[in-house]
Amino acid sequence: MTTTVRSVRARPVLAPLDPPLQTASGEVPTAPLVLIDVESSDGVVGHAYLFCYTPMVLPALASLVSELGAAVVGSSDAPRAVEAELRGRLRLLRPQGLATMAISGIDMALWDVLARRAGLPLVRLLGGSPRPVRAYGSLRRMAPDDVRVEAGELARLGFGAYKVKVGSAGLARDREVIAALREAVGPEAELAVDFNQTLPVPEAIRRIRALADEGLMWVEEPTRADDAAGHARIRAAVSTPIQLGESWWGEDEMTASLRADAGDHAMFDVARIGGVTGWLRSAPVAHAAGRPVSSHFWPEISAALLAVTPSAFLLEYLDVAAGVLRSPARVVDGAVVLPDEPGSGVDWDEDAVDRYRA
Repeated sequence: MTTTVRSVRARPVLAPLDPPLQTASGEVPTAPLVLIDVESSDGVVGHAYLFCYTPMVLPALASLVSELGAAVVGSSDAPRAVEAELRGRLRLLRPQGLATMAISGIDMALWDVLARRAGLPLVRLLGGSPRPVRAYGSLRRMAPDDVRVEAGELARLGFGAYKVKVGSAGLARDREVIAALREAVGPEAELAVDFNQTLPVPEAIRRIRALADEGLMWVEEPTRADDAAGHARIRAAVSTPIQLGESWWGEDEMTASLRADAGDHAMFDVARIGGVTGWLRSAPVAHAAGRPVSSHFWPEISAALLAVTPSAFLLEYLDVAAGVLRSPARVVDGAVVLPDEPGSGVDWDEDAVDRYRA
């Protein structure tokens, strides 16, 4: 029986973030999320969510999901077919930004439909098995005292690796933040830092060279994400590995970055790389280029995808949607445990959704 898309619903919410998410560019006090429900003609409903950093674009993103969803009502609910149709409709706009996010969100929900219809966890549908996926604790706070407290809480989950955001001030402050994290998690833990695109290329080189004695696992996005040539200059001038990828809008941008030798690691954001469909296209390319693949946000669906990614490295544990999920991602001994239940693991706590509707 051929099944089609019956409806696509998008609901904007402002979910709690405790503690808030801080970056060198500012603070995110609540999680602006678009919750997506796709119903198929056989009554199966799949879920996904999108995180958009600021409430200013929340209405636009929700509207875009609804409009694109309406365009595929009555079409096949096969994720690859829907993705191709929506990208075709937006080809003249070169869909990036919110358009890619909206397509990715619909794609994730459609894969959830497929898995639920098959009675399989998403990871099994993709050919893998529900196994623990090694993760790192990604800190939300940046002040040294806050870092000590938050890192201590994360350490109780058994992580062996951690990432902290730096770049809000000078080198001395970066060292202070790293020292606070090291003090909280001990000498054996692996540490990474994220500059969130804040440094000019010459300053990035100077700063990363100065931090070489910290033995960092990677330095993430030291300069503008769209500056592949600049990242290549940084990579050639420093000894610490460079992590890129959370800002890649699809496999084309990933491929351009890999060709420029801009980074040592690849970090996929499932809502930017093109949903499950885009991730599955991109993972073999990163593997062929010898890049370890880690994830950005979305721990539920990213865990399933990393479990079938040939060069999988680490999952980022930073759960922005826990406030509206019935069963948030679960960590045991530093790894995210995949549920052995049908679907992607995304289900709504409807009472919380009603409470946080935007």
